[in-house]
Amino acid sequence: MTDKTRILLVEDTVALARQYELYLDGEPYDVQHVETGREALDALAGGAPDVVLLDLGLPDMNGLEILEHVSTHQIPSAVVVITANASLNTAVDAMRLGALDFLAKPFNAERLRVTVRNVIERYKLSQIVETYRKEIDRHEYQGFIGSSLAMQSVYRIIDSAAGSKATVFITGESGTGKEVCAHAIHNQSPRASKPFIALNCGAIPKDLMESEIFGHVKGAFTGAHADRDGAAARAAGGTLFLDEICEMDMNLQTKLLRFIQTGTFQKVGGSKLEPVDIRFICATNRDPMVEVAEGRFREDLFYRLHVIPVHMPALRERGDDVLAIADKLLHDYAAEEGKTLKGFDDMVRAAFRDYEWPGNVRQLQNVIRNIVVLNEGEAVTADMLPAPLDRLVENVEPMPSHSFAAAPAFAARERVVAFPVGGAGGGGCGSLLPSRAEDIRPLQDMERQIIEHAIALCGGNVPKAAARLDISASTIYRKRLGWEKADAS
Repeated sequence: MTDKTRILLVEDTVALARQYELYLDGEPYDVQHVETGREALDALAGGAPDVVLLDLGLPDMNGLEILEHVSTHQIPSAVVVITANASLNTAVDAMRLGALDFLAKPFNAERLRVTVRNVIERYKLSQIVETYRKEIDRHEYQGFIGSSLAMQSVYRIIDSAAGSKATVFITGESGTGKEVCAHAIHNQSPRASKPFIALNCGAIPKDLMESEIFGHVKGAFTGAHADRDGAAARAAGGTLFLDEICEMDMNLQTKLLRFIQTGTFQKVGGSKLEPVDIRFICATNRDPMVEVAEGRFREDLFYRLHVIPVHMPALRERGDDVLAIADKLLHDYAAEEGKTLKGFDDMVRAAFRDYEWPGNVRQLQNVIRNIVVLNEGEAVTADMLPAPLDRLVENVEPMPSHSFAAAPAFAARERVVAFPVGGAGGGGCGSLLPSRAEDIRPLQDMERQIIEHAIALCGGNVPKAAARLDISASTIYRKRLGWEKADAS
């Protein structure tokens, strides 16, 4: 094992090859020399070098064929082309095929050393950028759309958990993509070619749930006219996904715990224990610790299942992901429905960004489908929005279509409002900070006064006030609704 950079030198003139090797002597390189194109291809097949110094004028083939081979087979090597024919066309062809640099004979030692150092650095940088794009800054991943930090964290957990047999416990609000997450774990795992079986524990009557999981034998109950495999048998070798696990009946939880611990199950009405190899993934939109504390979910089952927790963030916590998802949904639904809608105007984008989305991605899907089915044109405009977004958009400041960015954080610092200590003059928020202990008011009252004063200063424009205060407009709407309810009571 060596830490040296591996260089493959492809040069048919032995004297020149020795000269180039001397040029690179003393550098941290391990140089392998071959004289023909065939030897070069054999060397590449034996393992990709870090750098290929490639002479184009080889006796058995044109060096561009080797360069094309490197490009076609995506061999991770940085290629520097060497030729005596320093024509512009040759350089263009070489760069088009992926060469990182070009050396025209004759060249001196310093030129070669600098070129090799530069391509190594450029190639390392390109690999870092590619790794960042694939593993850190992913915009799409296994059915997900979104590049927010919250989702990048989910992607990394899926990558880490997929190769294990450990049970995964997914939590999150309804519509956040818990089943998509389960599918992603399965698809990334060694079990991807085996079945993925999903059961919704809240959608199946509890009297039938045991049979759905474990199957039954003929005559086990009225209507059991033949033996039937359950989800456990159908998922053999693959993944069993139990959605809404916290809604499972307590008696069945006991049997599920035994199944997980032993890897064996018994069909309803049967007497034979059947072994099965499956990976368990479960999900819930409830707080499992609350369910355990209130006696609705077995504590021992919870700890057996809660090995690798994954929390799916709500759409309102994912920043500009909502716009990326909306764009993808609009494109897909418009194609399905034969419509010409291609994008959203600035008012709509701002409304999407500010809305709380209590139904998360599922609600966004329904909104986009509604818009596509009921409207014509090329751009989605504010008048096309269904309730409740149609009311929100009346007070929204347009978001520039070229940027998904929310109101910049520095907007709140563009205007500095002084809050003098004491009650002297000024009105509004001028007397916000008390000078005597007996004048201190509850924090929520002070917060309300600040927000209402900011709205007034902005001419009643809530999104503009929100930007100045460096908070979401939807936060203001929610707080004002709470204030109205409190005042009414």
